[in-house]
Amino acid sequence: MTPSSVPTPHQEGSGAAPSMFTRERIGEGGAARVATLVALLDAQEQQPAVRRLRDWAFEALAPQPGESVVDVGAGTGTELRRLAEAVAPDGRAVGIEPNPGLREEGSRRAALTGSAATLMDGDAADLPFADGAVHVLRCERVFQHLPDPQAAAHEFARVLAPDGRVAVLDSDWGTVISHPGDPDLVRRYAEANWRRMANPFAARHLPSQLRVAGLVVDDDIGSAALVMPPRALLGSGLIHRNADAAVEEGALSRAEADQFLADAMAAASAGTAFFSVTMFGVVARKVG
Repeated sequence: MTPSSVPTPHQEGSGAAPSMFTRERIGEGGAARVATLVALLDAQEQQPAVRRLRDWAFEALAPQPGESVVDVGAGTGTELRRLAEAVAPDGRAVGIEPNPGLREEGSRRAALTGSAATLMDGDAADLPFADGAVHVLRCERVFQHLPDPQAAAHEFARVLAPDGRVAVLDSDWGTVISHPGDPDLVRRYAEANWRRMANPFAARHLPSQLRVAGLVVDDDIGSAALVMPPRALLGSGLIHRNADAAVEEGALSRAEADQFLADAMAAASAGTAFFSVTMFGVVARKVG
């Protein structure tokens, strides 16, 4: 998953891979999996890099009182509640979240804070809004999971009102930096992971996808490198599962995978491991 100070989960579902958030895997692992996803999202939100990019996007979107705002892939609703506060008292804030467990947690947190934000089921490429009904739309780390991200871009353009704004934030897994390890092994390990993802290079395609949808893209592209603390590698089983999958696919031999893991774990124990992936933010507007 995107680097974070994740709980050290030897528990089920820990070290969650990006695919854990896809619609196809909703319901796997029951309540324990939902708890893991909630903990992971909460940990990610504490990262300064995530907060900086979110602040950048919020400022660019500039939600105003009375506007209609939508957060696609709202998770537990942290940014949705922020948007709801900005458009109060007469605006509307709706979060689209396909995972019922995350929707429930988001609704609970909204009620606890007195937020007017609401969450509902939906899909990025099939939003439950009329044409031109949305003034501000944000979408974070959803496109990497979509087999047809262009369809989502067109849907965003459809629901945006004239002069509406959209911010899409996503990772580009081609930007991964992983140390230590033989460069060739690290490359083959990464390429094996990419093949299991729907849209691993999501971020680099965002500007062109939004333009094809008919939107005008801002020149300023936001970015933030998310760096995993070395200790987080020790508790997460993700790196081991990815290595095993690479062996099964023939990308690495068992001996190569074991060497890669040994190097990574030794560096993590010594505090010298380095793992990062860059997340980008693109803002676009509907003219007319």
